[in-house]
Amino acid sequence: MFDRIAGVYDVMNSVMTMGLHHQWRSRAADLARLSPGDSALDVACGTGDLAIELARRVGPSGTVVGSDFSDGMLDLAREKSSGVRWEWGNAQDLSYESDSFDAATVGFGARNFSDLPAGLSEMTRVVRPGGRVVVLELTTPTRPPLSWFFRMWFDSVVPQLGRLAGDPDAYSYLPSSVRRFPDARGLAAAMVAVGLLDVRYVITAGGIIAIHAGTVSAS
Repeated sequence: MFDRIAGVYDVMNSVMTMGLHHQWRSRAADLARLSPGDSALDVACGTGDLAIELARRVGPSGTVVGSDFSDGMLDLAREKSSGVRWEWGNAQDLSYESDSFDAATVGFGARNFSDLPAGLSEMTRVVRPGGRVVVLELTTPTRPPLSWFFRMWFDSVVPQLGRLAGDPDAYSYLPSSVRRFPDARGLAAAMVAVGLLDVRYVITAGGIIAIHAGTVSAS
């Protein structure tokens, strides 16, 4: 499915978020607390926008790896930037050594993990003690009128946009994946459960975006 929609992915993201997804990724990159020369891993990187934000923060002396299981997404990411190492990978079974990175991030990909604890655990494993794990994800607002608008937008408008883009199944999958994903408090609990410390989250965009960050324990 992700290979099929790769060609329209960036355009659809911009349409569905009115271009704000770049700001959200920038804020997530800030929460990774990277410095020039650091190393970072972005899992489920898609077409690479969050990994590119991380690369801006580590500079030419640092290293950023963008990992995804969709070759179609990675092909587009490679066209955007040669300053990131783009590699095929499964977020739930990462091939990297433990303590390899200063931070690991995932932007709008955690809800696609078939096993969320496994994905979070792997992200935590490959980050050094004291490093950061950051999750940027859609969340369901609970207060009207935004909750009403969100339901209408994702249940009615987004599937119609998917039909125009030529893949209605993929964009019917999107709202269902958001509905079954934990809310902000539940995701924070899942991050604590895999051993992350000082887990905090920010709700933004009127309650539809949650950015979580936690610190890897010394143990």
